Amino acid sequence: MTGESSSIDSTRPSIARVYDYLLGGKDNYAVDREIGDVFKRDLPGSVAIAFANRAALTRAVREIVTTSGVRQFIDLGSGLPTADNVHQVAQRTAPETRVVYVDTDPQVLVHGRALLEENDRTRVVPVDVRDPEGIRDHPDTRELIDFDRPVAVMFSAILHHVNDEEDPAGIVRHWRDRVPSGSYFFVSHFRSGNNAETAEAEKVLQQTFGRGRWRTDTEIEALLDGLEILEPGIVPAPLWRPGTGGDPQHLGAERELTVWERLIAAGMARKP
Repeated sequence: MTGESSSIDSTRPSIARVYDYLLGGKDNYAVDREIGDVFKRDLPGSVAIAFANRAALTRAVREIVTTSGVRQFIDLGSGLPTADNVHQVAQRTAPETRVVYVDTDPQVLVHGRALLEENDRTRVVPVDVRDPEGIRDHPDTRELIDFDRPVAVMFSAILHHVNDEEDPAGIVRHWRDRVPSGSYFFVSHFRSGNNAETAEAEKVLQQTFGRGRWRTDTEIEALLDGLEILEPGIVPAPLWRPGTGGDPQHLGAERELTVWERLIAAGMARKP
């Protein structure tokens, strides 16, 4: 991967960099902070979506490596690195775990080089999530992932950036049909609340990026068609196995969730 740094456009907002800003990261530009500040200023409390999502992803990775023999992950639309990347969480328990990160954001690819330098069991594949065949057949994926063995396919906060006409269910189905039994699928997704907050947040993303689709629990569940959805099903992210695997968060158990915490759902499924 050469030339990624020169292709970074600091004049146009990036979904990955806006997320980074909302999570307290520093790998963002003024144009990204401007969009992030719309959420912070005009939609107070909405930043909880980003934190609830990241915490659920961490719990899901930890759950998979501690309760199954799966030791390979594909993290689709991985975004910019944070304190707890998938490989870091997994390798604390199972050092042999291999992780392929998938993203097309140039800045994510730049940071991916650092991952490659520090860890020979990670790869960063610069292919669009809407091209699952291209991801699967990429030489780096082929080098690291053994598709004859179960794989954990992570759709963390990515399918809501795939519009209906781009067939998000077809993307999941492609992976479902090409991984063996015992593979896991994790999905976190903007969860429609049929309220003013949902409508305004969706409007901001659509106007800025031309994508950002809130879906109902039923629609999210349909994305996992043909898979065994594990307990507790499709639920608000803070309620997805809170406090499991050493996670100190007990948001759902101890207090009522905010309207924003209810606007990100999470669920995990297994291929029978």
